[in-house]
Amino acid sequence: MNIEHVALNHPEPAKAAQWYVEHLDMEIVRSSDQSPFIHFLADTAKTGLIELYNNPDAEVPDYPSQSSLIVHIAFSADDLEGTRARLIGAGATAEGGITKTPAGDQLAMLRDPWGVPLQLAKRAKPMV
Repeated sequence: MNIEHVALNHPEPAKAAQWYVEHLDMEIVRSSDQSPFIHFLADTAKTGLIELYNNPDAEVPDYPSQSSLIVHIAFSADDLEGTRARLIGAGATAEGGITKTPAGDQLAMLRDPWGVPLQLAKRAKPMV
């Protein structure tokens, strides 16, 4: 089986979807302007989808106050430093600096303008 998508109940899915398109090179592949305002976003490889929506039947998590260790969206970045700086310039906030794992991976944690944790990863060896 393959993962089709991961979904987040989001306070402003339409605005966030546009930000993800503009700054994370994602593409809106399906959306709705009626509640729950779904926006399916595809990555550049067209192998992964994120769904942003706002369903009033469920609480939107308080992403800004949650630890980024609870949930985050990870993106691969060949130019980790440049991508991190560009996203900060576009309204993301840094959560610490760039770290290196024992496996040699470089990681940087940020939050999108709504507080959703985003991780940038430059792997020493591809994961898949």
